Amino acid sequence: MTTRVLRILSLIDVIGIPIYVLLFIWRLEFTARYSWIIFPVWIAASFLLHRDTPKTLGWRADNLWAATKWAFVAFVIMAALLIATGLILGQPRHIPATLRSPSRLWSYFAFCLLQQVALNSLLNNRFLSLLRREWIAELLTGIIFASCHWPNPVLVPLTFVGGIVFAWLFARHRNILPLAVIQAILGTIAWWSFPVAWHHDLRVGPGYYTHWR
Repeated sequence: MTTRVLRILSLIDVIGIPIYVLLFIWRLEFTARYSWIIFPVWIAASFLLHRDTPKTLGWRADNLWAATKWAFVAFVIMAALLIATGLILGQPRHIPATLRSPSRLWSYFAFCLLQQVALNSLLNNRFLSLLRREWIAELLTGIIFASCHWPNPVLVPLTFVGGIVFAWLFARHRNILPLAVIQAILGTIAWWSFPVAWHHDLRVGPGYYTHWR
C-alpha cells in the first residue's frame, strides 16, 4: 500500500473515530446500542491495513521497565495534584469501599486499557505519522480525549491534560500497559478529589445530565 493511501487512511482514522465515538455516546447508545461493535472492527481493520505490529502499537514487554519508570514519575505528579485538590476542597479522608474494590478496579483498568488502545495505539500513532511536529500530535490527542468526556466539567480539563501526558509518554516509550494502570488509579483518585455534585460519578454525554434522575 502506497504512502499516500496510508496517509489518507490515517486521516480517516483521526477524523472518523472521534466523530463515531461522540455519535455513539450522544445518540447511538440509546437508538442502536449494538452499534458499538463498529468500534473494535474499525480499530482492528486499521491495524491490519497499516500493518501495525505489537511494537508500534505499544503492546510489548521488552521496554516495560523503562516505560513504567516514566509513567510512575508522571503518576506521582498528577496524583499529588489531585490529592492536594481534594484536601483543599475538604473531601473525606477515605475513598468509598465500593470504589476501591478489586472487581471494580479490575473492570475499570480493562476499560482504561481499551481507551489507551484507541487513544495511543490508534489515534496518537496516526497523528505522529501525519504531522512533523510531535507536540501538535500530542496536543490533538489531548483535545480529542477531552472532547469525548464532554460536558463533564471535571473530566474535560483533566482528560485534556492527561491525554497530552499519555501521548507524550507513548511517543517516547511505546507501551500502553503502564498508561492504562496509572489512568485507572488517577481516575479513582479524581472521583474522590472533587464533589460528586461536580462530576456526577464521572459520567459523560447525556448521562451527565441524567445522573440525579
